[in-house]
Amino acid sequence: MANGDIPEDANGHCPGTQSDSAGKSDACQGCPNQEACATAPKGPDPDLVVIAERMANVKHKIFVLSGKGGVGKSTFSAQLSFALAAMDFQIGLLDIDICGPSIPKMLGLEGQGIHKSNLGWSPVYVDGNIGVISVGFLLSGPDEAVIVRGPRKTGLIKNFLKDVYWNELDFLVVDAPPGTSDEQISIVQCLGATGIDGAIIVTTPQQVSLIDVRKEITFCKKIGVKVLGVVENMSGLCQPLMDFKFMRRTETGEHIDISEWVREYLREKAPELQNLIACSEVFDSSSGGAENMCREMDVPFLGKVPLDPQLCKAAEEGRSCFIDNKCQLSAPALKIIIEKLIENNGFSRMLVDSA
Repeated sequence: MANGDIPEDANGHCPGTQSDSAGKSDACQGCPNQEACATAPKGPDPDLVVIAERMANVKHKIFVLSGKGGVGKSTFSAQLSFALAAMDFQIGLLDIDICGPSIPKMLGLEGQGIHKSNLGWSPVYVDGNIGVISVGFLLSGPDEAVIVRGPRKTGLIKNFLKDVYWNELDFLVVDAPPGTSDEQISIVQCLGATGIDGAIIVTTPQQVSLIDVRKEITFCKKIGVKVLGVVENMSGLCQPLMDFKFMRRTETGEHIDISEWVREYLREKAPELQNLIACSEVFDSSSGGAENMCREMDVPFLGKVPLDPQLCKAAEEGRSCFIDNKCQLSAPALKIIIEKLIENNGFSRMLVDSA
């Protein structure tokens, strides 16, 4: 049997050979290993011992989760890593979104590969102090699909934890796919004994996202993972007025670009308006958004990040939003959120100790 307590040929949602329900649960029906699992002696997973040894030099472990896809979770994970690295922390960024790895793109590492040494797999580094591991580094090309079932996902996650030489890290940031299934359960089982600081949960303001994010918060509470805070992402579209495209609709329903005419008009007739920031509510937040949800569920609210086209561009280009003034609306919001995260959870002591 490979991958610790889950056989290579196991059914989906295999409970694991060490589980009390091994060979007995509904997921075991028809599995070729059912009888062996039901009668095999139970014991500690040897992989967890190896993982604990690998994690001994990692001071803090933070998960970035969401119950909903497409809310900007990976963007937040990438920018959180950039921000912490800029504080001279040693960062590991582990992408466990097995079927949709986007971290290599967002860190500017497309086309890179993992190298092996006598110490194990080596992360791919950015700026010298961000080590990145993703299944994206194992693919032959950007169009290759990852087609795996639950047991193989668990096996890959274990490989990333026990076979990677992370060296000494101040923070390991784990970017997980949306939901409360295989990847989330596996990472908690693998790292539970090594000490998990908690999870940051990312959402957008509307109910269709918050409904699923509530489930994610409940999931964290049930499995004993502290919710470090919730981030409301894409909290209104905001950008300088002069960056907008202005359109005029004709009687036939066509749209004509009149952006240059509007900009010239503003420059000549209303120059005082040129430096205004224009904002629009993209998602309905009439229910109170993430902040109201956090009050109801008694978890910390970290803040809001606007939908900033410049932040989207930074993610596409694989760069930090903090290194220049292009992300003038989203970068300050992210900075406040990260500073609050550091202060609320005692991480600020690390800054003092390293000074």
